[in-house]
Amino acid sequence: MNIALLGYGKMGKEIESIALQRGHTIVLKVDETNASTFTNDELKKADVAIEFSTPHTVVSNIKKCFEAQVPIVVGTTGWYDSFTEIEKECQQKTVVYFTLLILA
Repeated sequence: MNIALLGYGKMGKEIESIALQRGHTIVLKVDETNASTFTNDELKKADVAIEFSTPHTVVSNIKKCFEAQVPIVVGTTGWYDSFTEIEKECQQKTVVYFTLLILA
């Protein structure tokens, strides 16, 4: 599977390690150096995006995935005030169903 890592901090690096051990390919790594410059074409190389960035960048990353029609798994927390907006946009796109799982 081709994976885009949106957020390449501790969690992104851990996901990369596990994914590579399991034979997957990392096609895009997004961190603070390229967070505002990665393109839809780069994102479209991925079968899925795994999002562990920051509360300040997660919403724009989700929207980029919607635009590129790339399924996304979001692990970032602290952005839930925008959840309703993202849920509505997701339902309008009907490309991916967006689900948030909160473990207490």
